[in-house]
Amino acid sequence: MASRRPSIDGILVAQVTDLHIGFDRDNPHELNVRRLNMVIDQLNAMRPKPSMLLVTGDLVENGDDLDAYRHMRSLVARWEGPILWAIGNHDSREAFLEVTPGMPTDEHGFVQYEADHGGVRWIILDTLDPGRHGGMLCDERANWLDLRLQERTDVPTVIVLHHPPVDTGIDWMSALSCEEWVQRLEAVVKPATQVVGMIAGHVHRPIATSFAGKPLAICSSTAPWVALQLEDIDPRRPDGRPLILGDAPAYALHYWNGERLLTHFDVAGPRHVMASYDDNLQPMIRDFIAERGTG
Repeated sequence: MASRRPSIDGILVAQVTDLHIGFDRDNPHELNVRRLNMVIDQLNAMRPKPSMLLVTGDLVENGDDLDAYRHMRSLVARWEGPILWAIGNHDSREAFLEVTPGMPTDEHGFVQYEADHGGVRWIILDTLDPGRHGGMLCDERANWLDLRLQERTDVPTVIVLHHPPVDTGIDWMSALSCEEWVQRLEAVVKPATQVVGMIAGHVHRPIATSFAGKPLAICSSTAPWVALQLEDIDPRRPDGRPLILGDAPAYALHYWNGERLLTHFDVAGPRHVMASYDDNLQPMIRDFIAERGTG
């Protein structure tokens, strides 16, 4: 009989994105606060517990709202572990840096930096373009990334950014391959063989795809979701389609096992459990494991 497979040391990293704290301004118990609290509670109670949390932008609804930033920081601080931050199109660099003393930036003041965790190099990009909904990676930011990727090429690397540089199929929440910032990013990332994955937010939906030959996982939001509407939208003619959904607050879990990056998407809150691992279902579990030859 085959022996049980050897255990692989891996790391489990959680992600939350698109918090939009302060949407209901001056209401400390707004819906987005309650939704974020549900996710943080679930992550803290999880076993095995993630060893790090990625918070990937649109931290607040209005970038000029310092009170919302302070409230957001206090909410996320309930997470019991290290945090890596990225900023999104709803954010303000100045306000975020004011309430996050010691936050690293590059030489041009962009909120991009790197961190080592669990044998993986995590590179955080700043894709904010003030005044625009879509993403941006200017020459300065792209050059910074290019220099980082020329270093330590033997270390597995994950790139984290708010805006996914892809057409998601949702017309108003997509980037196009013809956009200069997308082409600029692709030119830098494609030859970097040490990049094992990319992680983004922004779309308020879970999506698995690829970019520049690398896996790209897009996490859904703790704030309400964007509706899955794949038909082109006409900006001249409102057609009554659903845009925003009140589905349960979401998060992602990224697992690196030393060989590949695997992502699970889930939601927080009560679940309708239809079966549990009890004596009745033990034979099924035993058979599933035994048939692999590892049980």
